[in-house]
Amino acid sequence: MNEHPDPPCRHSGKEATAMEIRPTTDEDLDVFVTTVHTAFGHFPQTPIADGGRWWSALEMDRGLLALSADRRPVGTAAAYSFELTLPGRHIAPVTAVSAVGVLPSHRRRGVLSALMRRQLSEVRARGEFLSVLLASEAPIYGRFGYGPATFTTRLTVPRHRAALAVPRARASAGAPASDADSGTVEVMRRAECGRILEEVYDRYRRAQPGALSRPHRWWALGAGQPPVSPAPRYIAVHRDADGVADGYASYSTGEGGTLTVDETIATDDVVFTALARFVLGHDLVSQVVFRHVPPGHPLRWQLADFRAGEVGDHTDWLWVRLLDVPRALTARGWSTDGDLVLDVDDLFLGEHGRYLLTVREGRADCVPTDRQPDLSLDISDLSSLYLGGIAPSTLVRAGHVQACRPGATARADAMFRTEHPPHCLHWF
Repeated sequence: MNEHPDPPCRHSGKEATAMEIRPTTDEDLDVFVTTVHTAFGHFPQTPIADGGRWWSALEMDRGLLALSADRRPVGTAAAYSFELTLPGRHIAPVTAVSAVGVLPSHRRRGVLSALMRRQLSEVRARGEFLSVLLASEAPIYGRFGYGPATFTTRLTVPRHRAALAVPRARASAGAPASDADSGTVEVMRRAECGRILEEVYDRYRRAQPGALSRPHRWWALGAGQPPVSPAPRYIAVHRDADGVADGYASYSTGEGGTLTVDETIATDDVVFTALARFVLGHDLVSQVVFRHVPPGHPLRWQLADFRAGEVGDHTDWLWVRLLDVPRALTARGWSTDGDLVLDVDDLFLGEHGRYLLTVREGRADCVPTDRQPDLSLDISDLSSLYLGGIAPSTLVRAGHVQACRPGATARADAMFRTEHPPHCLHWF
């Protein structure tokens, strides 16, 4: 992602009329890749004719090109077809926006706004109600209705302080034996275990709110960051007592003796701990860096020295955009019953709606209503709340969401809360 915001009313109607937004085809691959690289100020790392890396999985029938009055390409936007895991382990199709760029010579002329408006219209035409993206610059996409919904943290642990404590609960009388790991860890090379990675990740993402699917095509093409790409990596594969792979950690070592873990994928906390113990015990390593740790993960608490875990680069990851509020709210699972009236503004699309959300036994109904609202909010704020990673009270305290009735904030917190925080690892 790369773009700068277009100030409101900065471009003239003449400029907007002269610009054309058209869909791309396979024949547009070269010009699309060249244009987006120019927008970023980069050069393609490999010849386009050889397929490249990140653009090898582009769905050219879903791309957009912005053309100037003299038919020169000046902007791009791509879209991928993924699945997103919602709270309650519900799966929904989602449009993943990527490769958004406008040439430096044509910024602040409404090109980005035109691309975003056309793209959202096409998402709706596909019958989808969710769009997601990874934002390179945080101020840009909120005005298009996107809100940060998942977060990730980097955790660095010095090797000489990496010992894990003995779990106190397990040492207590009557602690369940299932808390102990009965599996094994095997070291493999990335080239040897592509199918294992694909299968384990798919089981993981179906149970993890906020996780995106990784289509087989991505794995086959090596389109993405390690371990999806074929870059040299060691893979610590965890197998259960029956020999079935149920987790992995992708890692490499670099200068200074730093072992970097690209991602740790595990079907439960016991497997995650076993993989963490393995990489933390690696010989000839000065420190271990976990690139993606979910917020609130217990790994720091498992260290014998709590201060050994240095948290850094706590950042937003997946941004979400709701395009149909009733469909979105009824698609996810809920853990607390209740009623909530939401007054929602969608300024970018010029829409407004008031909805009664009713949750009973984990299932939701959402219909238009003229009742007095409990919360008044922008679509970007509702999008941030959607996966349960942000409490409504946080946005009320920030001054973004207005609580219109006593007790509404606490009720909203209880209803939107999820058992497991959302987390996304996939880069696109």
